[in-house]
Amino acid sequence: MYAGMHQDPAFEAVALVSTAADESDLSPIVRPSRSRVAPVGTAVLLRAMLAFLTFAVLGALAIPAIARAEGLRLRGDVTARGDVLTLADLVEGAPAALAARPLFRSPALGATGTIQTRRIVDAATAIGLAGLETGGRLQIAVQRAARRLGPPEIETALKQSLQTGYGLDPRSIAIRFDGDGPTLLAPIDLEGQIAALDLTYDVRSRRVAGLVSLGERQASLRVSGVIVELREVAVLTRALNRGEPVKEGDVVMERRPRDAVAADAQASATAILGEVAQHGLTAGTVLRAADTAPPELVARGENVTIVYETPSISLSMRGIANEAGRLGAVVNVVNVTSKKVLQATVVGPGRVSVGPGSAAQKGASNGQVQTTASLH
Repeated sequence: MYAGMHQDPAFEAVALVSTAADESDLSPIVRPSRSRVAPVGTAVLLRAMLAFLTFAVLGALAIPAIARAEGLRLRGDVTARGDVLTLADLVEGAPAALAARPLFRSPALGATGTIQTRRIVDAATAIGLAGLETGGRLQIAVQRAARRLGPPEIETALKQSLQTGYGLDPRSIAIRFDGDGPTLLAPIDLEGQIAALDLTYDVRSRRVAGLVSLGERQASLRVSGVIVELREVAVLTRALNRGEPVKEGDVVMERRPRDAVAADAQASATAILGEVAQHGLTAGTVLRAADTAPPELVARGENVTIVYETPSISLSMRGIANEAGRLGAVVNVVNVTSKKVLQATVVGPGRVSVGPGSAAQKGASNGQVQTTASLH
């Protein structure tokens, strides 16, 4: 049953299975075989006498070995790395000749089982080791070590196959698995990356299914789910009060399911830098178009400078804004001198332009407007 491992003919192998659904009370690998009863006769009596003398001699020779075994001590709860538990896994100070002797089958990958102490003592006695010190334990727990590959690794493997076989961009999709997130359990020493095999994808239903495998299918798991299209959106990293500007570092770009975000969600972090919050916003908010806006450069009732510029003339005068406005907004302003109401375009903080818009805005933005006359 174990390649390269010597099996004592005095013990016969039994099925390597657990005796309980929860992997408790793990079954021993070896047990004494029942001796056959022969009819009593003269020949039998002679053989019995010879056997008695032989056992007496062997017993005398075994006394030193048993004495040396008295220093053996049962280990505490252990972690199994393979399919079987050896004497050395369970007993401290096991003789080198017997250290690799398999005694019990390990629990399933990632599971935990128990072994009653008396069973370990019986197994040790059966191979000639008596006097095992148990430390008063009634049982020990055995946990089977396993390499766990969760949903992120499985999703990555499926995405790679979808890109190769169907041309899908792994960055623009996510996979919503059926049921709980799948976990592939593999032996702790099984290395390498998982791959998706036998992949199927239905474009209409967007359902995907496949077999994820590690190694030469030494560990495998069949999974299924639905492809979710992602969209990159701007997400706040901190809370903003109404009127507070958006600064660098306040926004990050994240990929979210397209059907879970609003159609007017902001798709750029740099485009909204300097804009101000139109209402209170909490950290983690996916910003929408109406959540922020450019700041108001002119406030209602504020004293402003009214500029007028043409290729041949540049004029300025004082005014009062009748309404607030952002950059590029058209607002009503009152000429302080003439008391006339003019429509002007906001071109900067406290500055509005009248007349040819492009020329006035260009001059105002460059700060090159000079007073050459006074408008009345």
